[in-house]
Amino acid sequence: MTKVLILCTGNSCRSQMAQGFLKSFNKRLTVESAGTEPAHQVNPKAVRVMAELGIDISGHKPKLVDQFINQEWDYVITVCDNAKETCPTFLGKVKHRLHIGFEDPSETTGTEDEIMAVFRRVRDEIKQKFENLSFND
Repeated sequence: MTKVLILCTGNSCRSQMAQGFLKSFNKRLTVESAGTEPAHQVNPKAVRVMAELGIDISGHKPKLVDQFINQEWDYVITVCDNAKETCPTFLGKVKHRLHIGFEDPSETTGTEDEIMAVFRRVRDEIKQKFENLSFND
């Protein structure tokens, strides 16, 4: 079974959405997500926009990347926005490293409608990029 670890900083939005999409696309994948500075909970807006597409991430919990460091991974994918963040470096054993950056929707300001529009746009970008991935060992 192919093992995929998705990393960002807070593990509350982008990495959680990517994990939800990958699990929905391919049941044979083992998918986890983590962050270098995990938030206290998954962002409720991320949960809401994923539910709009029928994917439930409400049971997900942000996790610290350190708990995965001693495991072997086929793929480690970073999803942070290079322009604004330092991407985590994973020091564990990995066959393939990928970076697919996305804007952090949790930093959006404005009205509720404006913020939700950004969450939906980022969600849709994640869906598009991740559904086109193929995992080969």
